[in-house]
Amino acid sequence: MSLPEHSPLGKVSAYKAEYDPSLLFPIPRAPKRAEIGLAEGAALPFFGVDFWNAYELSWLNQKGKPQVALATFIVPANTPNIVESKSFKLYLNSFNQTRLASAEALQQLLHQDLSEATGGPVQVRLTTEADFAGQRMGELDGLLLDRLDIETDIYEPAPQLLRADHEETIVEETLVSHLLKSNCLVTGQPDWGSVQIQYVGAPIDQEGLLKYLISFRNHNEFHEQCVERIFVDVMRQCRPAKLAVYARYTRRGGLDINPFRTNFNTPWPDNRRNARQ
Repeated sequence: MSLPEHSPLGKVSAYKAEYDPSLLFPIPRAPKRAEIGLAEGAALPFFGVDFWNAYELSWLNQKGKPQVALATFIVPANTPNIVESKSFKLYLNSFNQTRLASAEALQQLLHQDLSEATGGPVQVRLTTEADFAGQRMGELDGLLLDRLDIETDIYEPAPQLLRADHEETIVEETLVSHLLKSNCLVTGQPDWGSVQIQYVGAPIDQEGLLKYLISFRNHNEFHEQCVERIFVDVMRQCRPAKLAVYARYTRRGGLDINPFRTNFNTPWPDNRRNARQ
């Protein structure tokens, strides 16, 4: 099994400048899912995707001229593995001095290698220089929880803070906070994010929800694992009929990771970059 402590994170690494797919370090999703009560092989209570965006992608054309692009990778949530982010960065850097016939050739290699590493079909989208001007930014829609003047001293995940009033009429709400912070599972470095929670169900106590999101502040987990923990905790504590959790994390090493989990059919988020990204 590939364990996080065996990954390149927190270690001195040689930066290879020519194509090397062996740099990718897959990590199974199952052990962390087991921690939140999702047994391996059992049906997941959600589906969704992880959006990875790469801002430092370059290669050489056949004449040796550097090419640049932005890349989006869409990884299904039901793939057995995630890819450790530093290994992903080292892998992308391995194209820096690699000559390729076209952007399409690069796209095919990225699709092939990442699908093999994650164990499922990874979509790859490249945005080349000609389309840079068309890129748009935007913020998560929803009622801002951060407006609440709360007091808290809880900085480890505390699902008991979550509650819903099942005596009240069912509501449909979208709630947003920019106060999500967790830490890298291996290095302890901070990961900063914004989170959007859409649900249909009994009204969720907003103060408790904000305190719960803040409670991740000293918690060590990868981005995808935090979002799945949030989804499972909200579902168990508040029992909404429909739930979607989407987080936009700030980039590190030229990559940002944006997991989306839902239990109902809804269009995937449009992957617009937020101001902090």
